[in-house]
Amino acid sequence: MGVCCPIIRPWDRTRDSYLDNIPCLSDPVRRSSLLMKLGLVALHLVFIGFLFVCDVEFIEKTKRDPWYMASYLLLFSLTLLQYFVTSGSSPGYVIDAMREVCGNDAIYRNAPTTSIKNGSFVINVEGESASGGSSRKPPTSWGKLVLDLYPPGTSLRNLTCGYCHVEQPPRAKHCHDCDRCVLQFDHHCVWLGTCVGQKNHCKFWWYICEESALCIWTLILYVDYLTNVAKPWWKNAIIILLLVVLVISMIFVLLLLLFHSYLILTNQSTYELVRRKRIPYMRNIPERVHPFSRGIKRNLHNVCCGNDTLDSLPTAFELEDKARPYTCLDMLKCRCC
Repeated sequence: MGVCCPIIRPWDRTRDSYLDNIPCLSDPVRRSSLLMKLGLVALHLVFIGFLFVCDVEFIEKTKRDPWYMASYLLLFSLTLLQYFVTSGSSPGYVIDAMREVCGNDAIYRNAPTTSIKNGSFVINVEGESASGGSSRKPPTSWGKLVLDLYPPGTSLRNLTCGYCHVEQPPRAKHCHDCDRCVLQFDHHCVWLGTCVGQKNHCKFWWYICEESALCIWTLILYVDYLTNVAKPWWKNAIIILLLVVLVISMIFVLLLLLFHSYLILTNQSTYELVRRKRIPYMRNIPERVHPFSRGIKRNLHNVCCGNDTLDSLPTAFELEDKARPYTCLDMLKCRCC
């Protein structure tokens, strides 16, 4: 052990100094995220490459029906493209939302200091406009905006993150992997290398939807290859191994797709569903009540159309209405929508 250390330590220092010169490899977290992405892309290439190399019937089929191969390659390319788009997207950080609010506030407060008088319209030295004696109120600050989302009497000190030192609106949580607070935090995806939150949940859903379709199509191709062509034993062993990996991956992705479809339709997050009893403002809410749901149509609209509004905590009257059992009349009126 004492002989190896003098050899290993200089090598570690040389490796670290070399990696520090490469921006994407200097940070251990980014380095591991990059390796996960490369591994996922390599896994996709292995599955499709095996068909090109070993399946003669598959190549002949592509010559007879070029549209078939073109459709499969298009889905393959779209899936990888959606993966990189999702991994490079922002989940919606609290600090960015706070800067936007405070930036708008600062821009408004630092309006032109000259006074212009034209008839009854006046701009005074603070940049406030007046017409007929009325004046506009300045935009709300971030702290006031967050407090308005909670019940009256809530202390701002209890809403401040102990790591970021920013006020957290409802449904926000600090991610220790990203070291930031995320709006409508769902989970941190190690395969994407980023969090899933308010701004990229829709992109994440589309990615797992395309991944599910790609897995099903690839499974059909592999089963067709395994049953229709006589092959050496070593090819059968490889194809069975790849089939096992593919089936496990397909089951996992399909379950993930169904789970996140349910979350989107009910306007929930994975964190809220799993840690419901540990979230202070959700402890006393019945489990069958979804406090932030606005109906299926509005939930889908908010996710798909990029609604950046912050959710406020529902009032006692709203919770009582959501907890009311469904009747036949409610079903006819599409109350769930």
